[in-house]
Amino acid sequence: MLNPPLQLAAASVAMSVASDHREAFTRLLEQHTGIIRKVAAAYTGSRADRLDLMQEISLQLWKAYPRYSPERPFSTWMYRIALNVAISFLRSATRPHRQTVSLEATELDVPDETATPETDERVAELQQVIEGLEPLNRALLLLYLDDRSYREIASILGITETNVATKISRLKERVRQQMTQTAAE
Repeated sequence: MLNPPLQLAAASVAMSVASDHREAFTRLLEQHTGIIRKVAAAYTGSRADRLDLMQEISLQLWKAYPRYSPERPFSTWMYRIALNVAISFLRSATRPHRQTVSLEATELDVPDETATPETDERVAELQQVIEGLEPLNRALLLLYLDDRSYREIASILGITETNVATKISRLKERVRQQMTQTAAE
């Protein structure tokens, strides 16, 4: 057993390491908070649900942070956890009604200066299409719209790059057809 001064020193070092750990996590979380907002917006229908999901994603990220390996991009690791939490949230037995999506134009990063009534209408149409997608397809579309590479999408979702390319190609065609059909109506 350590004598009291050594115990105090050991506790001080442990608190310092924990503090550094917390600060590093907080910094990374602040840098990539947009990922949490995007994922939460894609998998919830109301502001309250979105806030609940954002909090749950943040909590799960904190719990998993000790297993994060700095050799991998933080954003890739973060997306993987956020999407898994969101899909679990969506599938939760206590929340079976959460099968819709409500993306706000700001979540799609449409710059204000380019927003026109036509752009707003197209964004609303895209929101409707996204509402009907299955969880995996929502994740694929979210990552694709966020300009992630096929390699990174594959890593985040745990599927092959070939599978990502195939699914995105089919998804783009499906979205295109649905948006064309909506515009014709």
